[in-house]
Amino acid sequence: MEFACGFIYVPPAVNHKDSQRPNANVIKRSALLPPLHRIRPSVPPPPPPTTSAEPKSPKLLKPTPKAIEQLEKIIVKKVVKPTPHYENFEFHNKVEATSSINTTALQIPSPPRTVPAPALPPRPAFMKLIPEYLVLLPPQNSSTSSSQKSCATSSLSKSSAGKGSEDKEPLPGNPNVVLVSLGKLLSEEAEESIPGEPTFCSQCGFVLDSCYANVVNVCDSCQSRESTGVPPSLLFSLSSDEKPLCASDTLLLFCIDISGSMSITSQVWVGEQFVHRSRLQFVQEAVLQCVQRLSEQHPDIRVGLITFNHLVTIYGYEASTSKYLINANLVDSDYLKWAAASFPSPPPLSQTKDFLVNQVRGLSEGGVTALGPAALVAIAMASRQPGSKVIICTDGKANTDLGNLEVEDNDARTLLSSTIFYQDLGEYAANEGVTVSVLSIEGTDCRLDELGRLADRTGGKVVIASPNRLHTEFEQIIENRTIATHCTVTLLLPKSLRIIGEREAGRKGTREVGNVDPDTEITFQFGANEEDTDAPAPVSGSRVCIQLQVRYRQRNGERILRVLTSERNVTDESSVVLSSLSLAIIQLNSSQASAALAVRGRFLDARKEGEMQRKLIERAIEHNHSAQDKQTYQEWIKTMEPIYNNIHNITRRKSDSDSQSLTDAGAALLYTMKHSNRESISLKNKQTPAKCQPPLFTTLKDKDACL
Repeated sequence: MEFACGFIYVPPAVNHKDSQRPNANVIKRSALLPPLHRIRPSVPPPPPPTTSAEPKSPKLLKPTPKAIEQLEKIIVKKVVKPTPHYENFEFHNKVEATSSINTTALQIPSPPRTVPAPALPPRPAFMKLIPEYLVLLPPQNSSTSSSQKSCATSSLSKSSAGKGSEDKEPLPGNPNVVLVSLGKLLSEEAEESIPGEPTFCSQCGFVLDSCYANVVNVCDSCQSRESTGVPPSLLFSLSSDEKPLCASDTLLLFCIDISGSMSITSQVWVGEQFVHRSRLQFVQEAVLQCVQRLSEQHPDIRVGLITFNHLVTIYGYEASTSKYLINANLVDSDYLKWAAASFPSPPPLSQTKDFLVNQVRGLSEGGVTALGPAALVAIAMASRQPGSKVIICTDGKANTDLGNLEVEDNDARTLLSSTIFYQDLGEYAANEGVTVSVLSIEGTDCRLDELGRLADRTGGKVVIASPNRLHTEFEQIIENRTIATHCTVTLLLPKSLRIIGEREAGRKGTREVGNVDPDTEITFQFGANEEDTDAPAPVSGSRVCIQLQVRYRQRNGERILRVLTSERNVTDESSVVLSSLSLAIIQLNSSQASAALAVRGRFLDARKEGEMQRKLIERAIEHNHSAQDKQTYQEWIKTMEPIYNNIHNITRRKSDSDSQSLTDAGAALLYTMKHSNRESISLKNKQTPAKCQPPLFTTLKDKDACL
């Protein structure tokens, strides 16, 4: 668990003792004055009732002769006042003029009518002196507006702040970011584990110190103390009924599209001449190369093959025959799961290599694209062994009943049903510990914004590859091994802080990660709890306790709970935060958060999130004067360019409505950004120029222009 800065930052307005006031940071004015921009009504409202016994709408009474006589004495009497030195002098002149007019009106007999408000009382004697909290301003003309006075006061306060005043202003963006390197964290198993469930606080959910046998149900964090007494790191081994698994039990399933569109050819350079090959031929060659390499390096791995066009085929082995699913079978989800569960698991690759090679070479194109049923069958087969992988390779939209993605312009109800289908399928795969990756061929339209939900939920990849790079992409997906499954990360904060951007609002944030590989990194944002008025405000100089709880299942089936606890100092000084800020963590969080918003169609929120964090990064670079940070910042700007300025390049607009969805290029880009890590962002920027990034290509014309 790493923090973006060495402190917990709270804005000065939140930390100030008078933060509940709307003008807490503005120069104080006399309490007798109305607001600066208030417009005084021409006819004052009637006076409120003086006692509770009076009715809600009292009748207006005619002033008595005695009251008129007292008002006349007040007007005749000459009041000598000292030379005014206070800001509200002009206001009181207007009040006196109004009072004299109102008094004169009372002396003229007239029919009963609305009595104006009584005049303000004379200025108290103690107000003749200048209050200590007033700021003296240079003399101004009577025509000067209140807004001009406010500007003068603001400029005066800024000039008196002196050098470094900018570092005392509230920071843009949010520096309170936590980075969790799950791949590194879950690989560290050297420390001794504690058997059984830990003791949790009944109020906040913090794990308590389990070294003691005394009964405790409330932690020190709930009592607003500085320390919880919990060690920085604890590892608990939870009970498990799962059977231990070995590496050879995991499955690798190739789910290959063999529909009619796979017969389209492309011209590639081979040796010293150009040749034409179909898309299916490129896929066959890539799969055969992967099978050959796996047989040499991992002969015990189990590899299966599933193809789909108008039917779904589960290819058998020497001891079993292939199974064909067609027609009505392709719309029954329960039957598809049963068919996958009843099919025998493939033997190790060392026994099936030759048989598998012959099956791949014998594939031919034809028919429609039953992608939805094939994906369900593949995930159901892989669910036998947590940690298994499914690679779906296609070149077009699914166009059969189950999971149809070719009806977005004609039938919104069917598209919604397909969206729910792929979302539920992703949840099913994640709960079973299966990682699904989706690979499409460049120049095609597969609706990866919908199909990519499978990869997004299970921790897989969404890739668009040129035909001659399919083998490379296959290899990268296979080598990215799964080290843990069923991973859930929970961040717990004290009452004065709250999670930002997670499903659970408040002091607790939970992230369902699912499958974890060695490069998995996630980030959380948090800040002061300004929404809960009952929560105490974070005080600068105090210490708060933050706890991270990670639940996951190892490859051997054992369930683990890892607990990390950290205590941090709270500050409202911007310069202190900027000096200790880690730009790499802020940039990673901005990329992940912006991409997550854009994937859900919240493009304006994604741009706003990125802009706020960009301002924070620029402020830190200006404060620290670091040449390395400037270079890192320029590289990161290239990654965020589609969200900042080129959203239109990664979205498609329907002709019959204003709704927008992502293109395949946009979906691949954003899903990759959402699951990026610090190393992947750096490598991407170094390898690919900003103007020629492949994910930004929407047409062949754009690509040629860039080249």
